[in-house]
Amino acid sequence: MTKIVGNVRPEDDYTHPLGPEPNFNESVYFNFFDRDARRGGFLRIGNRANEGYAELTVIVYEPDGSALFNYKRPAITTNDGWNAGGLSVEVLVPGEKLRTKYDGSVVYLADPRAMHDPGKAFKENPHRRLAIDLVHEGVGPLYGHVGKPGDGNEFARAHFEQHMKVSGTLAVDGGAPVELRGHGLRDHSWGPRYWQAPWWYRWLTANFGADFGFVVSIIASRDGGRHYGGMVLRDGAYELIRHATIETEWTGDDQYHVSIRATATTDAGSYEITGRVLNLIPLRNRRETPEGEQLVTRISEGMTEWSCNEMTGYGLSEYLDQLVDGRPVGAAEE
Repeated sequence: MTKIVGNVRPEDDYTHPLGPEPNFNESVYFNFFDRDARRGGFLRIGNRANEGYAELTVIVYEPDGSALFNYKRPAITTNDGWNAGGLSVEVLVPGEKLRTKYDGSVVYLADPRAMHDPGKAFKENPHRRLAIDLVHEGVGPLYGHVGKPGDGNEFARAHFEQHMKVSGTLAVDGGAPVELRGHGLRDHSWGPRYWQAPWWYRWLTANFGADFGFVVSIIASRDGGRHYGGMVLRDGAYELIRHATIETEWTGDDQYHVSIRATATTDAGSYEITGRVLNLIPLRNRRETPEGEQLVTRISEGMTEWSCNEMTGYGLSEYLDQLVDGRPVGAAEE
């Protein structure tokens, strides 16, 4: 029986009725990291049926520092499932086991940071065919909440997360499939979403095996408010994070994060965490806010090697920032 922390249910693994909001989004996200192969990545698809498209992202970080990447907006008209642009998600056991498959094009990036100029990166780098077939099995409870319409939350009003065991294969250009064995995290959210709603956030995910992992989250609003969240997985149960700190080392004129020091405090104590970014792809989203302001949002996705409790693990450090004069706003506010 699925363990649950919060007011979500196993049947929330399926899609929900399409909301009336023009920016209603229902997304599923799965990251995966094979510590032996030093390979990782994530798959995400978000249905924006009221806007007529889905947001699809595929990233595979290769052990030599290169990456395979694609972002698409395939046309959709319903929120009946996730199957668009070559990516499909199948619920095998609600709350416990899911399957993701992708068969489609990707761009090969010898330098993944070239994606700071996506038009140029897609034009000047070779394209390949990627096939991924993965099974994700829960090693932790479902953890999340379902908010109510009108609560003012314009970013993942309802959502849950779960640490996972991952197994499957990937193949490039029709070559022999490569086995992938490791761990990761999944996320499922539904409700209105603007990437411009947070002023900045930090989302750190890690697995150190099936029995230990974490999610550390800090979300900052434009008025200076902070929300701290996440959880620590220990022996199949979650300790909820009450407070967190994150200190970042930045590099270059573009200010990308390269190393991290964090603390996560639960009712059971505090965890000291350090992270080293192995590979990073910068993504961006442009949109006019409901107030008529044009904002450019940068989401830097870093495959990260983590250290905590004298153990080494792998996962993602996702840094979202609104850009002002080309600079990430959170770099000056942490």
